[in-house]
Amino acid sequence: MATLLHIDSSAFPGEASTSRAVTEAFRRAWLEEHPGGQVIYRDLAVEPVPHITADAHSAGLLDPAEHTEEQARAFAERLVLIAELEAADAVVIGAPMYNFTVPSTLKAWLDQVILMGRTAGSPESRVKGTPVTVVTSRGGSYAPGTPRAPHEHVLNYLESVLSVIFEMEATFIVADLTLAAEIPALQHLAPLGEQSRADAFEAAEKAARAA
Repeated sequence: MATLLHIDSSAFPGEASTSRAVTEAFRRAWLEEHPGGQVIYRDLAVEPVPHITADAHSAGLLDPAEHTEEQARAFAERLVLIAELEAADAVVIGAPMYNFTVPSTLKAWLDQVILMGRTAGSPESRVKGTPVTVVTSRGGSYAPGTPRAPHEHVLNYLESVLSVIFEMEATFIVADLTLAAEIPALQHLAPLGEQSRADAFEAAEKAARAA
């Protein structure tokens, strides 16, 4: 049975979030392509995972037999998240831009599932080669050549983590100018924002059918 890991991190619910709407479109298309497939869903805004602690980190470097009670408890929480990632045949992640980068909830999840010798830095990693689709939404535009391009720290960060650390097969879908209609200085770009959103839905469905 095929398994999709679906992760949302937007602080906004439902259709108020472009990234949520697009990841949901991905999920629907993926299920159509994989009848009987199962979805593991994590809403990091509703149920955030703990930030990495010294106990959780150090436990990953030790033999489990050497764990303190605190390390064992923290590491057990990490292993649940890691097992979900390892079980996935495909992953879709909603990653809106907040203050030039990813939501802290998503960063916390990544810190928990990056485990050297298992999900990273291991030729036997079960996540290596797994297709992962990232849907990011941005109120303005940070595309190459735009004034704010140097401040884009979502795509470059996630490319490094997903493609370099995990060695996954990453695809990025971007919905730009999602707030153009609401910001007076950007209202003339609202049609471009609407087109970018439509393109994101189309790209998500295409990626889902290929995953």
